[in-house]
Amino acid sequence: MKKIIFLAVLLGIMLLAQVAGAKSLEDILKEKGVITEEEYKEAVKSKPVDYKPGKGFTLTTPDQQFQLTIGGQLDIRFTYINYVDSAKTDDSEFRIRNAKIWLVGYAFSKDLTYNIQTNFAGTDSTKFLENAYLNYKFVDEAQIRFGENKVEFSRQWLVLTTDLEFVEVSDATDTFRTGYDMGAGIGGKIKSGMLNYKFGAYGGTGQNIPRTTDKVAYVGRVTLNPFGDFPYSEADLDDSPKPLLSIGANYFFDTLKATYAAGTTTFETNNYNLKWLSSNASVFNRTEFVDINQYGIDAAFKWKGFFAQGEYFSGRAVGVDTDKTLKAYGFYAQAGYFIIPKHLEVAVRYSYVDPNRDKNNNVRTQIQGAISYYFYKHNLKLQGDFTNTDDKTVGSGGTSGNQFRLQAQLVF
Repeated sequence: MKKIIFLAVLLGIMLLAQVAGAKSLEDILKEKGVITEEEYKEAVKSKPVDYKPGKGFTLTTPDQQFQLTIGGQLDIRFTYINYVDSAKTDDSEFRIRNAKIWLVGYAFSKDLTYNIQTNFAGTDSTKFLENAYLNYKFVDEAQIRFGENKVEFSRQWLVLTTDLEFVEVSDATDTFRTGYDMGAGIGGKIKSGMLNYKFGAYGGTGQNIPRTTDKVAYVGRVTLNPFGDFPYSEADLDDSPKPLLSIGANYFFDTLKATYAAGTTTFETNNYNLKWLSSNASVFNRTEFVDINQYGIDAAFKWKGFFAQGEYFSGRAVGVDTDKTLKAYGFYAQAGYFIIPKHLEVAVRYSYVDPNRDKNNNVRTQIQGAISYYFYKHNLKLQGDFTNTDDKTVGSGGTSGNQFRLQAQLVF
């Protein structure tokens, strides 16, 4: 069924491309010198179908009250893993990592926007729908959002998968990221983005999973951008003429119920990521509620083709009935530079994770190097990265080793 929907959407986009690609009357009149540049810009404002690379095909009603943009992302990846443990067989695979379609726009007012995003890659049907929310902007400084979207914790998690400097987020980010969830929140940009904030309340059980208890998850994030707005995007593709800096902090709280299934302790949902918690679920009693607190600070900097970013994470979970405690922390730091401005970039990254601070010799580290060629910014790029993993975490199953990934990305 998902394949049929995906093919139908692609067919629709191809038809739109034919319409958008044909020369309009405005284009012809401009070429012949009948209208000026200013008159041309005014005329295309009401163009019913338009296209911008990486943004998608946009349809706008003549009265400007409704707008719909259809876009998509396709990531095709090859991975090869050489394990240190001789008992494990080396792995290699070709994989469709992302096959996303998004519908974004506004209705009745440009202040009432919507976002619907699906990912056809993967086999878990509960994770097919990623974004489905409404956003209303009273002013830039005050906006409300209702629906499902990324929970606002971790700078790197909030970067679109299209805009990453490496093939994937860091191991530390993947261990502490909260994923998608349904809820409501407020946020805004102050002083043209010099200060941004987001606060929200969510169901607390993750992507497309309704809550079955009366608990609620809370999250808050604040970023300071002293030299101007700093978008959530990695790599200095614009060869920034002036230095840009972003400093952020976030907090997340949730309560999950421990359960017992198939001979092991788990939690009421598997759709919240929190790998540091799920990998150590046996710390808690099988039917107790567990309070979860996560903290994080981050910083990002870019200037003249150089980009650097890092985050520190801390997690603490406490059993409500037993006071049993699990503590974890992790961090990563990465940096990249364009050898050929705006096109060829090299980058390095180090990641460290300790998912249970009460256990000795229980950490995982990764050293990574990447090289990327951007044909058309993040919209068309080829990325390769190499990772050396030293994994001593309990139950890792001998995942230490070397990994090579090559990924081609198209955003349309």
